[in-house]
Amino acid sequence: MLRLVITRLLGGVFVLFVVATVSFFLLRAAPGGPFASERAVPDAVQRNIEERYHLNDPLWQQYVTHMSRMATLDFGHSMKRQRTVNEMIADHAPRSLRLGLMAIVFAALFGTVLGVTAAARRNTMTDYSLMVVALLGISIPSFVLGPMFIRWFSLDLGWFPPARAEGFSGYVLPALVLGMIYAGTVARLARAGVLDTMGQDYVRTARAKGLAERVVVWKHALRLGIIPVITYLGPATAALISGSFVVEKIFQIPGLGYYFVDSVVSRDYPVLTGLLVFYVAFLVLLNLVVDILYGIIDPRTRDAR
Repeated sequence: MLRLVITRLLGGVFVLFVVATVSFFLLRAAPGGPFASERAVPDAVQRNIEERYHLNDPLWQQYVTHMSRMATLDFGHSMKRQRTVNEMIADHAPRSLRLGLMAIVFAALFGTVLGVTAAARRNTMTDYSLMVVALLGISIPSFVLGPMFIRWFSLDLGWFPPARAEGFSGYVLPALVLGMIYAGTVARLARAGVLDTMGQDYVRTARAKGLAERVVVWKHALRLGIIPVITYLGPATAALISGSFVVEKIFQIPGLGYYFVDSVVSRDYPVLTGLLVFYVAFLVLLNLVVDILYGIIDPRTRDAR
C-alpha cells in the first residue's frame, strides 16, 4: 500500500508539471492578451503595464519564473484584481467546498439508494421507474434545471433564496441542482455493480444461510457492488469541490468556478493557471484516496496494485 501511495504521488507531481507547462504556453499562444482592448492605449502606458507584469520578458524567462513560483506553491498575483491567486483560493474555495460536499453527499446517498433499490427489484416497474428518474437526472443540464428549481422552490414556494447563498438554506438549491446530475450516474453504476455481485458465490452463500433479502443486498452485495460508484465519485468530487462553473454563475455564488469563468473572459493568466493547477491537484489527491479505498473495501486488489 505504501508503494502504491508513493507511486501515485510521484505520478501526480509529474501531471501537475505537465498541466502548468501546457497551460502556460497555450494561454500565451492564444490571440489577444489580458490588457488588450478596443480602445487605443498610449505606447508608454502599454510598456509600463507589460513591464509591471513582466510580459515584455522573453517567453523562456517568463516560463522559468512561472514554474519557480509554482514549485513554492505561489500562484502569483492577479492581473485584474489587487489580490494574489493564493488569497483568492483561500477566500473562495470554502464556498465551493461547502457546495461541492453538499452536492456529492446528496448524489452519493440518493443515487446509491435509487440504484440498489432498482437492482433489488430487477425488471419490475419499480426498477424501470427509478432508472427513468436517474436518466432524467443525467439528461437535464444544470443550466435548465437551475432556473426551474429557482422558479419552483424560490419564487413560487419561497422555501429557499434564489441566489447569493448565505447560510445553509442558501446552498440547498444549488447543491440539489449540482447533485442531481451526478446522482443519476451514481444510481446506474450502483445498480450495475450490485447486479454483477448478486450472482457471486458469497452472495449465494448468504442467501443459503437464510438471511433476509435486504441484508443480502445491502450488506453483502453492496460491499463490492459499490466499487464502480467509488471510482466515479473520486474525480466527480474533485470537480464539484473545485467549483461548478454553470451552477455558481446561475446562483451567483462567488466560488472558484465563478472566478474561473471571470478570469477566462478577462484573460487573467495567473488566476487561470493557478485555479487549473489547484483543480488538477485535487483530482490527483482524490484519485489516490479512491485507490486506497479499493484496498480497504476489496483486499484482493492490494497485491494487484
